[in-house]
Amino acid sequence: AEQKDGEQNKGNEKAGITIDMAIQKGLKEETRALCKKLLEKETPLTIVDAYLIPALDKVGNLYENKQLYLPQLINAASASQAAFDEIRQQLQRQGKTTITKGKILLATVRGDVHDIGKNIVKVVLENYGYQVFDLGKDVPVDIIVKTAVEKQIPLIGLSALMTTTLAAMEETIQALHACKHPCKIMIGGAVVSQEYADKVQADYYAKDAKASADIAKEVFG
Repeated sequence: AEQKDGEQNKGNEKAGITIDMAIQKGLKEETRALCKKLLEKETPLTIVDAYLIPALDKVGNLYENKQLYLPQLINAASASQAAFDEIRQQLQRQGKTTITKGKILLATVRGDVHDIGKNIVKVVLENYGYQVFDLGKDVPVDIIVKTAVEKQIPLIGLSALMTTTLAAMEETIQALHACKHPCKIMIGGAVVSQEYADKVQADYYAKDAKASADIAKEVFG
């Protein structure tokens, strides 16, 4: 596998950098160029699975362990977005833009203004072929419920990064259950755990972007 990785990353040897290094350093154009090179040999989803998601996971772990800080995390997300844009263009050229595997709603709950993690989840899910309705951050309960019902969205993803907003997350989940809309709910964020997901009767706990993609595959088949 190491030999294969080495061969595939020869596209930017003169810079001496691999795509995961470029993402970690927040090098947008280098990331785009390396992705373009990989697309000559690999399918778009192989690049997402084997390169981009592991790179984003690594950046997330470094951030959690305080080895990277918020500005670097934002830069890394921006660099990965450049790769995803390149992949999206490739899919458009192949005429695959009309295909959607299912509809997913994402929102950071009321009172919480953190959305870096949610934004990463969004681009990952979009590049798996899902149609994502992103309501943004600090989203009121009624807006989430109304959108889920009106758009008939089967999978709802809620994010919270502050302990003070966990109550809003629980309230949102209760409201979704109360309206009887047939949907599955996945939750994530720094202050969320499997134990909390069980407590508030969420269907899934998504510990990271890769987990959210796995959950989507389980929900939509």
